[in-house]
Amino acid sequence: MFTFDQLAGFIAVAEELHFGRAAERLNMTQPPLSRQIQKLERSVGAELLQRDNRKVQLTHAGVAFLDEARRLLALAERAPLTARRIASGRSGLLRIGFTAASGLSILGPLLEEIATRLPDVDIDLQELVTGEQVQALQTGELDLGLARPPFDGEVFDSHLLYRESLVLAVPTGHPLALLGRDIDNDELKDEPIIMHSPLQARYFYDLVIRTFPVQHGNVVHTVSQILTMVSLVAANRGVAFVPHSATALGIHGVEFLPLAGSKGEPVELHAIWNRKVENPALGRLLTELEYQME
Repeated sequence: MFTFDQLAGFIAVAEELHFGRAAERLNMTQPPLSRQIQKLERSVGAELLQRDNRKVQLTHAGVAFLDEARRLLALAERAPLTARRIASGRSGLLRIGFTAASGLSILGPLLEEIATRLPDVDIDLQELVTGEQVQALQTGELDLGLARPPFDGEVFDSHLLYRESLVLAVPTGHPLALLGRDIDNDELKDEPIIMHSPLQARYFYDLVIRTFPVQHGNVVHTVSQILTMVSLVAANRGVAFVPHSATALGIHGVEFLPLAGSKGEPVELHAIWNRKVENPALGRLLTELEYQME
């Protein structure tokens, strides 16, 4: 196998087409340079240079090998820098899970921040519900999740990224939309409800059940995605409790009304990660997030 010194010697001779000038450029004498080229040709199994007392020329094999030699040498020179950047967290790959609703609020600004702070870090995005993110974080398939509480504090650490209110999505022209005020709980008792799935959207299901007097008999559809809920509202299938960020969907035929029964901004979105974090890029990102939130 050839060495990087042999590659550097060959490149110098190929560019100078003169052993003496190449040896001077490499701060060495001509005889060891000639031996390097001979060893390289034996390793490659082809004559790379034609030389006589008057001139040096590249063979056809030498012309082809020159491009590859330059590429190999450039890679060798970049490799230590790349390794240092990855070890420091400035390069590498971050695998980020996000819920569909987080794509309407914090995901875009977060990706912009990562691009600004860590421009050489590649991002792999995966849209997953919170339960799927938790599993992927435990198995190491994800580095960071944008998910809803609660989390196992012994396994995961987290940062609150975003809070928002719950609002009521109703079809355009619905009688509740004509009231011009916050909607009281007792005004919802006869409304057909498009409800969150207790399995795939457990966070929103529990939040709504705790806050509003939802009657099981009023539930006409059970779905897991906010986009699906709002689309069903637009189709006049019922009303739905959704996070305020759903107003950004821009779906025609839907109005969003404030709810008197919703206190403050109960909908939370957290950045969560496994405490046994090993990805340097994630460690660096967490430092940036902590600085922002102080």
